[in-house]
Amino acid sequence: MAGVNPSQLIEPRVLAAWNLDPESARPLGNGLINRTFIARDRAGCLRVLQQVNRLFPAKVNEDIEAVTAHLQARGLATPRLVRTLDGQLCLPAPDGAWRVLTHVPGRVLDRMENPAQARAAGALLARFHRALDDLEHTFRNVRPPIHQPSRRLAELEQALAAHPRHRLRRAAGALAEQVFAAAAALPALPDTPLRVMHGDPKISNLVFAADSDAAVCMLDLDTLGRMALPFELGDACRSWCSLSTEDDPRSRFSAELFAAALDGYGSVARGWWLPEEAQAAVDATATIQVELAARFCADSLNECYFGWNPALFATRGEQNLARAQGQLAVHRSLLAQRERLDALAASAG
Repeated sequence: MAGVNPSQLIEPRVLAAWNLDPESARPLGNGLINRTFIARDRAGCLRVLQQVNRLFPAKVNEDIEAVTAHLQARGLATPRLVRTLDGQLCLPAPDGAWRVLTHVPGRVLDRMENPAQARAAGALLARFHRALDDLEHTFRNVRPPIHQPSRRLAELEQALAAHPRHRLRRAAGALAEQVFAAAAALPALPDTPLRVMHGDPKISNLVFAADSDAAVCMLDLDTLGRMALPFELGDACRSWCSLSTEDDPRSRFSAELFAAALDGYGSVARGWWLPEEAQAAVDATATIQVELAARFCADSLNECYFGWNPALFATRGEQNLARAQGQLAVHRSLLAQRERLDALAASAG
């Protein structure tokens, strides 16, 4: 908000809970889910202060504490939760609990800039997965299955039926026909083991070194849980290998970035991941693209999706329509390169 000191957006009791200097508080990043600030505590240490979206219950922090402790013990860089002065992991609030994490220096990208970054990202994600392979933890926050294309398609049908007079109904309806056709052509994914996954490995959830293309650590661990590896790889590749941002309807899929990402992942995961997990990477990426296109198309009519950038789009509906168009454009680009991508996936495993 122009002209407003960031500390005025944070209750004094929140800053006091971690002994943070109000004058040092500044907004951090451009995330659309959690409100995020950077501040110094009274000892001069940089801290990341977040108000977590109510979508995530406070108990998710117990999972983050267990997982980050395990990652750190395995030698991986990771943000760690900083307890309040009275020893709590978070501070409850009506609009979402507040928490503080250690600051990991580096930069966060909106899109992958070159194959070296994609290779480094793939290797980091594999190190993350392998480090958590022996984690013995019962997750307190058990998410419902997040990758269910049939559920997203049903939600799209419901949205079309519920909003016959919506201003975007004609455009969304035409797009929905393409989504349903793309979904009908998707092959079934193989049955693979459930593993501890990040759950949202998009490009903006990785930290890269400030002065190189090295990938440093994974951010935003609210989505941790057990699921099939192909879904995680598909979600990563649909984000990392798109040549533009998520809401650009002209985006394309980069085979070069895909090759680098899988090469990086395979260099660490070889001997650990299964051949069928590697070979499913293309199908999983295509599945995630169509699933997200269905979700965004439905949300263009429902206008309830929590991520919206009012600086770029007049309403949630317009942004989600652009997101759906973008996913379909990248999906078509992937299909046009299918034979080459399958060969790359097979060699990575």
